[in-house]
Amino acid sequence: MNNTDNYKEPSRRGGIEVICGSMFSGKTEELIRRIRRAKIAKQNVEIFKPTIDVRYSDKDVVSHNRHAHSAVPVENSYSILLMSQGFDVIAIDEAQFFDDGIVDVCNKLANQGIRVIVAGLDMDYLGHPFGPMPNLLAIADEVYKTRAICVHCGNLANYSFRTANSNQQVLLGEMQEYEPLCRNCYQEMMTKKQQN
Repeated sequence: MNNTDNYKEPSRRGGIEVICGSMFSGKTEELIRRIRRAKIAKQNVEIFKPTIDVRYSDKDVVSHNRHAHSAVPVENSYSILLMSQGFDVIAIDEAQFFDDGIVDVCNKLANQGIRVIVAGLDMDYLGHPFGPMPNLLAIADEVYKTRAICVHCGNLANYSFRTANSNQQVLLGEMQEYEPLCRNCYQEMMTKKQQN
């Protein structure tokens, strides 16, 4: 009997990594960094983004620093599952804009041995949990919380304060529409906004 007869290929270990935080905290930057490292390791990577996110590009994921990586825009989470075969790593940007099915999709992919990297806002402009993000955080094997710098006091910021006059939960924007704020400055600004 040959020793190679008992050799078993190591199984791929899947998992879910969630990168979350406020706007301007470096979530997409961290996602792109992890993608680049996976490619250096010669892993087969695919990146998905919601079709709604067209701020910088309709086909690329782009950080606020203008670092970009090509991506596949999709309408819904199920499309990700259909297009993920043959990849070692699946990355998903702006996960808060996807339907609740994204949680099941990420679980299925991880259970198939795929490394899933997800980035998204954990809270909306009112400070409420955003879309499917709370459930993604609950099933994650790893959570990485990014923090911005409060533009009012310089402390670490967790909140995305909306300066634009809109009550829609989803309003794509940049520094003209949002400011990263710490808890105290966010509370002060929300109080002032409600008084006006």
